[in-house]
Amino acid sequence: MSVVFVPKRQRGRAEINQEVIQRLLDENDQLVRCIAEYMQRGRATECVQYQQILHRNIVYLGTIADASPDITPTTQTLQKNGE
Repeated sequence: MSVVFVPKRQRGRAEINQEVIQRLLDENDQLVRCIAEYMQRGRATECVQYQQILHRNIVYLGTIADASPDITPTTQTLQKNGE
């Protein structure tokens, strides 16, 4: 199970910050590597649980992004360019 997954009883109470997002991204990186390794070994059935966790993490990150009206691609670009 994902180390940053929020159980149902705690949903809505979790603090979402850059550290939590970075942990999810790092975990997703590890999950993709694990899935690729299992696939190379021909053990596709073992990948399913990791794929489910990866899917849940990606959906959660997408939900966070959709709920963050302050950050838009235009704002991010302007911030990177120092404008």
